[in-house]
Amino acid sequence: MNIPTEPIGSIPRSAELISAIASAEPRQLEYLFERAIESTIREFENTGSPVITDGEQSKPSFVTYPLHGSPDIREGGIKIPFADGHFRQLPLLVKGPFRYRNYAEQYLEKARKYAQLPVKQAIISASAISLIYPPEGIEGYPQQAFIEDLVNECEKDIRLCLENNAYKVQMDFTEGRLSLKLDPSGGVLRQFIELNNRVFKRFSKDDQKRIGIHVCPGGDHDSTHSADVDYTQFLPALFTLNVGNFYLQLASEADHKKVLQTVKENLKPDQMVFIGVIDVINPNVETAEEVRDRILEAAQYIPLNQLGTTDDCGFSPFCDDVSTTRETAFAKIRSRIEGTRLASEILTKKLEAVS
Repeated sequence: MNIPTEPIGSIPRSAELISAIASAEPRQLEYLFERAIESTIREFENTGSPVITDGEQSKPSFVTYPLHGSPDIREGGIKIPFADGHFRQLPLLVKGPFRYRNYAEQYLEKARKYAQLPVKQAIISASAISLIYPPEGIEGYPQQAFIEDLVNECEKDIRLCLENNAYKVQMDFTEGRLSLKLDPSGGVLRQFIELNNRVFKRFSKDDQKRIGIHVCPGGDHDSTHSADVDYTQFLPALFTLNVGNFYLQLASEADHKKVLQTVKENLKPDQMVFIGVIDVINPNVETAEEVRDRILEAAQYIPLNQLGTTDDCGFSPFCDDVSTTRETAFAKIRSRIEGTRLASEILTKKLEAVS
C-alpha cells in the first residue's frame, strides 16, 4: 500500500529575491527568478518528494498571476480581510475583452528545465478571477460576456499545462470557504461551483483525473480569512466539482473526525482525497510520527485506494510572505514524506494480515 503524497505549491522566497522583486531591473530579476527556481527544485527533490513544484518563486501571487502587467486592470477591487487585521485586495477590470496576460504554463515550462521529477502546476480558479469585474459594470462589455471569456481563459490555462506534461493541474479555490462567510445562504458558493464546473466540464474524464482542486481557509502571514466558517457546511458542495483530485486542509482543523466523516459521506468512488497532514501556519515542525497518526486516523474514514496526503496550504502564496522560513517549509515537507511512508507500511501490514 503506497499512499501518494503531493505538495500544494508555494515555498518561501529568499530575502534576496523578495528585495529584488521590489527594486530590481527586469533583466536582473529574471536572472534571480531562474536561480530561485533551480535552487528550489533541487531542495524540493532532496526532500524525497515524489512530486514537486517550482515553489511559485516567480509568481507575484497565486491569485493574480494571470493579470500581472495587464493594462486592463486598476487598483481598488474587493478586499479580503484576515483574522490578524491585514488584508489582500484584488484589482478591478476596466475594459474588455478579458484575456489572461500570463498563463501558468510559462512557470511549468521553466520548472521542467531543471526538474528530474514530475512537476505539479497550480492555477487560480475562474471563481476567484470573476471577482475582478466591477459591480457597476463596464460599458459595452456586459458581465455575461466577461464570464464567457473568463471560462475560455481558465480552460486555456489548464489545457496548456496538461499539454506541457504537468503531472497534475491544481486549481486553488480558497475563496470557496470564504464565500460562506460573505453569504451564509450558500448562494455565492453555488455560483462559484457552477462557474468552475463550466470549466471542468470541457475536459475529458481522463483529463479530469489529472485535475484537482485545493481548498483551505486562507494562509497568509500565519493568519486565515475563513477558519471560523464551519468546514462541514462547505465540503458537500465541493465534492460536486468534476475533478478527480481534492486537496483538503485538515491538519489545522480543531475537529478532524467531524471533517473526515463529512468527507466519507460525500466522496464519490472516482475521486481521490489528499488530506492535509502539515499545518503550514504553525511554526513547529511536525514529527513523522505525528503525520503517521493523522494518516491512520483518516484511513478509518477514507478508502485506502482513494487516500493521499498533502500540506494544508502553500507555505507562501503571496511573494512578500516571510512568516515561514524556507528551512521550516522543507523540514515540514520531509516530515510529510516520512510520515506517509510510515503510515503506508502499517496499512500494508494490516492488509496483508486480513488477506
